[in-house]
Amino acid sequence: MGLPAAPATPESLAERAAHGDTDATAKLLRLVAPGMLRTAHALLGRGHPDVDDVAQQSMIALVQALPSFRGECAPAHFANSITTRFALAARRRQTTRATRTDDAIEVDTLFSDARTAVDHVLAEKRRSAIRELLGTLPEVQAETLALRVVLGLSLGEVAAATNVPLNTVRSRIRLAKEALMKRIEADATLLELLEPSP
Repeated sequence: MGLPAAPATPESLAERAAHGDTDATAKLLRLVAPGMLRTAHALLGRGHPDVDDVAQQSMIALVQALPSFRGECAPAHFANSITTRFALAARRRQTTRATRTDDAIEVDTLFSDARTAVDHVLAEKRRSAIRELLGTLPEVQAETLALRVVLGLSLGEVAAATNVPLNTVRSRIRLAKEALMKRIEADATLLELLEPSP
């Protein structure tokens, strides 16, 4: 009697999926889809009208990109880098659509403590402002900064996920931060909103 087969790793699933194994593709998508949806929510806001579309388009793009995946980063990081690109593109397209859903507050998130409610509103306004600021950056800088700061990937993981040298990642992050600081310092409302609390 043989030993039971070891559970498939995301890496082995990605390799099999890259070679057309539909079962492996389905299993890989089940593993990475929740993280891709979280990435879309983080970059667009939960109330954004395109969140579900971005997640779905990203999954399709992931399947199409798997043959080029060389395994230099975790499959989840590769998937999230694709979602980041789609989310930032959706954010840019939104310029013609005015929506206030990011500012909406759900009743069940507000507690009787007024301070908690105020903190919640301010935190959501800060997140919304940061998402808007990301949309003003050149695409590669926005993607790199989002992967590093919003998703919390290490510099090495960002380099692997975007397939660029580590020094390029450092340079893109530096340029992105400089551009954002100039925008924030030139806008008193943004400066006050994003200024760290004492």
